[in-house]
Amino acid sequence: MKSTTIMSKIKSEFSLNNATSFGGVNIFLAYLEKIKLSEAMRYLSGGKAINAVFPIQRIVLYLIIGWMLGCERIFHFRKLQQDVLLRRFLGGRCPHHSLLYKELVRWGRTCPTLPAELRALNQEILRPALPVGLLLDLDSSVETVYGNQEGAAKGTNPHKPGRNSYHPLLVFEGQTRLNLNATLRPGNTHSSTDAAAFLEQTFELLGDRRVKYARFDKGFGGEHFYSLWENKGVGYVGKLKWTQRLAREVQACRYWTRYVDEDWIIEGITLIYKATSWETSRRVAVIRKAQIFDDGQGRIVFDSDWTYEAIVTNLEWEPIDLLRFYNQRCCMENYIKEAKQGFSIDRIATGDFKANELDLLIKLLAYNLFEHFKRNVCEPMHIGYTIARFRLEFFHCAATIIRHSRSVVLKLMKDFSNRHAWKRIEERIAVLE
Repeated sequence: MKSTTIMSKIKSEFSLNNATSFGGVNIFLAYLEKIKLSEAMRYLSGGKAINAVFPIQRIVLYLIIGWMLGCERIFHFRKLQQDVLLRRFLGGRCPHHSLLYKELVRWGRTCPTLPAELRALNQEILRPALPVGLLLDLDSSVETVYGNQEGAAKGTNPHKPGRNSYHPLLVFEGQTRLNLNATLRPGNTHSSTDAAAFLEQTFELLGDRRVKYARFDKGFGGEHFYSLWENKGVGYVGKLKWTQRLAREVQACRYWTRYVDEDWIIEGITLIYKATSWETSRRVAVIRKAQIFDDGQGRIVFDSDWTYEAIVTNLEWEPIDLLRFYNQRCCMENYIKEAKQGFSIDRIATGDFKANELDLLIKLLAYNLFEHFKRNVCEPMHIGYTIARFRLEFFHCAATIIRHSRSVVLKLMKDFSNRHAWKRIEERIAVLE
């Protein structure tokens, strides 16, 4: 008996009705229905009648689902337009991808309150998942553009030097990975440009939520920035730029506390320091590290072997504890990487600046919905999954929709490898209130 078939002898025809390549995404669509996302978006200011063929909530839902399913550009939505499962979810029709461009641009030009409404909607979704004491991780990212998009400018671009770019500012909640706020800026802005105003906006969105700690890199700083945290009663830990003036202050310090004495030596001190742009002195912790060299007779460390790091803070912690707490902020690079590689926040949709900011907010809303979905109904082992892995293991599954006994049945592939976990997720969604 032959175990293989000659491929050229297999006949092909396009006759399979009511089929979808994304049968597994039904659990996510059911989750969106359970949390009543469409109803929450019904009153967004889209400038169309609520009974329009494609009102704003249907367009935004379609965008969220497309980013979830791996569309990197709006042009890629054309592969979803005839998907039978998505058409049923969206009321029978999916908009043409060219309409998505037009709607984003129209919203950017005629709906000035829409960004604030999307930010408020994001907070409503996040509110049940946020811990009692929030930990804010602040960072910026560079998004290279390849055209003459409005607002794009030449700035610091480590990946494509000399290219125009955008420079969005983002803040994540460090314990839950959730994005709390974002704003789009031209590429020639510094990391700290408008950072204080952005934080004020974030505090307003959070309302009575208590922010306990904040972390940021050396791109952020200034009197207004630090005093904002201090006036809010937030404990902050941020890297400080190593300057010659600070180095002279540190050289005058003789009594270092040693924390690690193995292959690497780690020592720390604290001092009260006032930078030239500050109006008041602040606590600065300095950590120095050096690798030990063994010459057979003893361990040698030269003065030139030390590397120094400075941390500005209002917390009364030991320097080593401040360093370890700050280093946990490195996870934020993974959050931004997930938003870029998984939800394409670095793929610029249109030539209009305000439309691109709306696109950024919608993509980050999709990112938050995915994180919320994993924590609410998925199993513990799935919480660490990236969206790319989740798509591969749960969403990409061939299926057909049939009518049977006056009911609609989604028939998924029988040999779907994750069918048991998929059914458990479906059962958890069914009992959500």
